[in-house]
Amino acid sequence: MSFFIILLLLIIIAGLLSIIYMNIYNKLQKTIIRIQDSEAIIDSTLRKKFDLMIDIVNLIKDKIDENPKILKEIENFKVTNITNFDFDRKVTKYILLLEQIKNDYPKLHDNQKLKQKFLEIKNIDETLEASKAFYNKYTTSLNEMIKSFPSNVVAKLHKISVKNYFDGKDMNDDILDDFKL
Repeated sequence: MSFFIILLLLIIIAGLLSIIYMNIYNKLQKTIIRIQDSEAIIDSTLRKKFDLMIDIVNLIKDKIDENPKILKEIENFKVTNITNFDFDRKVTKYILLLEQIKNDYPKLHDNQKLKQKFLEIKNIDETLEASKAFYNKYTTSLNEMIKSFPSNVVAKLHKISVKNYFDGKDMNDDILDDFKL
């Protein structure tokens, strides 16, 4: 009789551990899915922003006689092995330069198409900022789960590792130069 009680207790303990394991695994997976969803939104939004930037370059080239050097640089901007972090920074930099060109040339001040493109970029930036905040929120949640017991055991079993925040900063290293504004 005591053998059956011990066996029953072992089965109950194993069942409880399995339930705990499944709950932790599901929570990790839900967080990863949310991060991936926000990454997809960020990626598509950055592509739209890039396309609008190229449209703006073409509009500017059509309206002014000169061809500022920066326009050629933007047109030649190819995306090869660049992270979304760096891509976002570079496109934002170029758009600021395009706004400056727009302000420097009186012919461009009243161009409705150009105004519309810059307005679309502003709207895209709002979506992008919201997506970045969502991404960073769930990245924080995932990283906290990975670093705390017992979810760190489940994460280790499934080779789930700490993710960087959208700004590209690895909070686990001593390198401060990777924090860029």
